[in-house]
Amino acid sequence: MAPGQNYVSSRFPAPDTCGCHDDHNQKSHGENGDNENTGRIGMTRCIVVLGAAGTGKSTLVDKLCGLEGGHPQPATAYETRAARFTFLGDDWTALDCPGSLEFMQQAMDAMLVADAAVICVSPQPEQAVLAAPYIRLAELAGVPAFLVINRIDEALSPARDIVAALQSYSKHPVVLRQIPIREDGKIVGAVDLVSERAWRYRAGDEPSDLIEIPEDLVDRQQEARGEFLESLSDYDDWLMEEIIEDREPASGPVYAICARVLQEGAVTPAFIGSALHGNGMFRLMKALRHETPGVEGLAERIGGKATAGVYLARYRKHVGKTAYLRALAALKPGDTVGDDTLGPISTVGDAKPAPLTQANAGDVVAAIKSDHLGSGRFYGAGDIDTPSWHQALTAVFTMGIKAANDRDDAKLTEALHKLVAEDLSLTVSTDRETGAHVLAGQGVLHLRRVREVLVEDFGVETVEAALAPPLRETITRKTDVHFRHRKQSGGSGQFADVKLKVAPSSRGEGFSFEQAIHGGSVPRNYFPAVEHGARDATERGPLGFPVVDVHVTLYDGQHHNVDSSDMAFRIAGRGGMREALEGASPVLLEPLYEVTFSVPSVYTGSLNPLVSSRRGQVLGFDRAADCEGWDLFRAQLPSSALDGLIADLRSITQGVGRYEAEFSHYHEVYGKDAERMIEKRAEMLADA
Repeated sequence: MAPGQNYVSSRFPAPDTCGCHDDHNQKSHGENGDNENTGRIGMTRCIVVLGAAGTGKSTLVDKLCGLEGGHPQPATAYETRAARFTFLGDDWTALDCPGSLEFMQQAMDAMLVADAAVICVSPQPEQAVLAAPYIRLAELAGVPAFLVINRIDEALSPARDIVAALQSYSKHPVVLRQIPIREDGKIVGAVDLVSERAWRYRAGDEPSDLIEIPEDLVDRQQEARGEFLESLSDYDDWLMEEIIEDREPASGPVYAICARVLQEGAVTPAFIGSALHGNGMFRLMKALRHETPGVEGLAERIGGKATAGVYLARYRKHVGKTAYLRALAALKPGDTVGDDTLGPISTVGDAKPAPLTQANAGDVVAAIKSDHLGSGRFYGAGDIDTPSWHQALTAVFTMGIKAANDRDDAKLTEALHKLVAEDLSLTVSTDRETGAHVLAGQGVLHLRRVREVLVEDFGVETVEAALAPPLRETITRKTDVHFRHRKQSGGSGQFADVKLKVAPSSRGEGFSFEQAIHGGSVPRNYFPAVEHGARDATERGPLGFPVVDVHVTLYDGQHHNVDSSDMAFRIAGRGGMREALEGASPVLLEPLYEVTFSVPSVYTGSLNPLVSSRRGQVLGFDRAADCEGWDLFRAQLPSSALDGLIADLRSITQGVGRYEAEFSHYHEVYGKDAERMIEKRAEMLADA
């Protein structure tokens, strides 16, 4: 078989035969910089661009769009931006996701529909951890990923050190595709390790100049190329044979191998550049063009049944719900997508959206009047399963809100219902004691944005509201009470007499009731009324909290043939239960949660003091099975310790740590801790 022959196909396109897979003057091979239109797949390809705040992610998208004169809409801090552009005759859409991990759900939703991921990383090795969540996401999703060491002109360390730091968080080999050229300590250009060509950066977004590889860099270039080819040879027998026979492989087959191993998820390539100055962007785009699979790769990844995938949905004032989707097959307004028809569609990423009569496979479009479409989902003729890696992020921060104007209460409820439908990482509930809406999301920034959207798109102002702490109380000893309810003040009288035994139950059993009546002292038809009355009394016990884990036995009583009724026995059951709770030594209960922290291994040691300072207990930790360089750290923490936990966790992990908390059981709280909690709740209710 000829070198690289098995890699040249419509899916693994051949490289430019002229060897101009470099960041040099586009005009050297004609107007578009290519001597032939090799590698063109013919359908719009879609990349998702990820990276922490400050890594230049949005600037990179702007520069890619501007290579052929495109002008994308400005980026936003909170919402995925779609940018449409062309490059050497091919159509592209870049999904520029927010840099804050509080909006990671949007990155996950965008990853669903992407052909490849471009992850911007810092040029400082100690900040490689900031890329860890995005590397992890791409690996879990099975999406080919390109790492871009951006702002390379600011690098203080060798490129190999940056790659080594990134390798700590990648289960695939991270392969450096270029090495920098330095002069007087400054990076002025780069050498491509496939083509063995060098170029010098120019200022003002001017195309780079092709130059000879500097003499003092030849040895380092040969060393780096050898390491690069060795990494690839682990996945290619022909290349392994070339290396063993000490033959120099041609760049054409090597480019083809790069495309194959990328699309198979075997290797993660790393490029260098500076988006701010336009350095390396043409070279990056050439690699994307030749190595990124088309929409057929996405269809294969998800099983081939879907016709569309929605990566963002948003209600907008005066417009209604807009679903932003990627077509996996030709779609027209009126086609059935999911369980309803597709509304009007238009382009996305232009200065002014243009209506469309049809979306072709690969296109990213906006659909209005398609309220049945939700974020992070695939749609087809029937039910389409979402990949198992894609899940709604667990909430780590809560906030109580209410409408600033009481007349907007119903409007607020409706608006929150719509926001939950479009943001899988947001949940809403109601505090049964205060009536406030409980927002649960990914952090202060996330929930602040939710409140801004309520104003911008729904015209509802909100204010923060206090939330009742999730405390309970129970009893610690048995008690026996006799309670009589009698009322005689004109008209029909009321009479009910009950004798109750109230005892503590095992933790977690809740409320239970039984009757042990003999001789008909209380007729059977009144038993449910007594039980309801006893339950009523548990809604707020002597300490002011809901009562749990008690067992009530109705064992005797009296009734009156005329004055007894369901209401009378319910009142008697409630009164008797209240007396019993008062005399049964009530104690405060606080929820305990099993908390699983997911953090890069370098921060695992920092979690011990974090847990102990919050009255927690460390249970142990393990290496994360599915992600390189991550640990799962388990602890048990009281509910009050979860307040502000995410902020402290992000502080000690450079913002990348997460946790999930699952209720375990209630435990007793005594002394000053209990007094403080009771006082705090009393103050809250007084202010409500």
